[in-house]
Amino acid sequence: MRAYLDFLRKPYAARLLGGTLLGRLPNGMAALAIVLFVRAHGGGYTLSGVLSAVNGLAVAAGQPVLGRAMDRYGQTRILAAAATASAAGFALLAAFGGRSPVVATAAVVLAGFAMPPLEAGLRALWPSVLNGPAEVQAAYALDAAAQELLFTVGPLLVVAAAVVSTETALLLTGALGIAGTLVVTTSRPSRAWRGEPGGGHWAGPLRSPGMRVLIASLSCVGVSLGVFSVAVVAYADARHTSYASGLLLALMSGGALIGGITYGLRPRTGPAYRRLVLLMACLAAGYVPLTWAPGFPVMPVLAVVSGLFLAPVLACVFTLVDDLAPRGTVTEAFAWLVTAFAVGSSAGAALAGLAGDAGGVHAAFAVAGAGGVLAFLVILLAGPTGGLAAAAVREPEVAGPVSR
Repeated sequence: MRAYLDFLRKPYAARLLGGTLLGRLPNGMAALAIVLFVRAHGGGYTLSGVLSAVNGLAVAAGQPVLGRAMDRYGQTRILAAAATASAAGFALLAAFGGRSPVVATAAVVLAGFAMPPLEAGLRALWPSVLNGPAEVQAAYALDAAAQELLFTVGPLLVVAAAVVSTETALLLTGALGIAGTLVVTTSRPSRAWRGEPGGGHWAGPLRSPGMRVLIASLSCVGVSLGVFSVAVVAYADARHTSYASGLLLALMSGGALIGGITYGLRPRTGPAYRRLVLLMACLAAGYVPLTWAPGFPVMPVLAVVSGLFLAPVLACVFTLVDDLAPRGTVTEAFAWLVTAFAVGSSAGAALAGLAGDAGGVHAAFAVAGAGGVLAFLVILLAGPTGGLAAAAVREPEVAGPVSR
């Protein structure tokens, strides 16, 4: 753990990571806050589910657009304007969304599309803040691991605020986005950061074959995660154990946190592509046994194992993006990864519902396993011809303690 303590002592490192996590709490709050608000105002589960899904798709659509704007115009203005607009969307929903589904739809679209791309912005900042690949690797690993906290703390904050009112929960969601954005944008590295010239091509980072491979693979990982969040509910119903869904989700996130922290304890040597193939194989191997859906205490163990390699996979992917993204597109490239996860997760949730209705809990978890295997195959088969194998990221030859 000394490696992470040394990293957090670096100028601005703790501020940027903490501010970004604070500003990204709305990502873990929005869906629940929207559902609770709609239900409190007499809306049905269909309407609340549709509005939550629309918000998620709007986030997925907005991240690359805002990421491209940041590459061209810097972080400060884009992040500040986006956070303000997103908070305005949540406020609009709180004030008028209970009266009109049309207004509610417009509000969730605005709140989602304008969600500030703090995640992509932070990953673009690390190379300019830290010294060398070893420290950047540690930053990516800690970043990937710490994001699991968002989906634990976020819903708890929504539930606490909803005790006052569901409107308060929505306003808090927008306010935290602004607060975290201000922590980041008032820092010197964020104010000074500018994208490299050369990002004017219409396709942006998508013109890189390697980036397209990463996006496709992470979309499949997103499918597995989306399936898991729905399949655990089916598992809890089948086992008549009401607490099982929340427990299994928490254990999966805990596994990801453990895996990410462990992965970043020392620098990783060798080509990042080869390491990604191995990590993706391990991730897929963790999802496949879920199809068994055994009883307690085996299923909680499988849940932890299924999360262990998620954060290491993400950290390795982030390292590859630094090398694969065309000049002037790094923020947009990271934003596309966020979009890939969001779209994959939405598709996974839908597929899990269909599979669960057709074949029960085993069929639902089977889709998670299929998503993991497909993600591995995309990297394995498309990587050498798709530009990943050529991305030989230069990394330290000697592993030692680290001074995202």
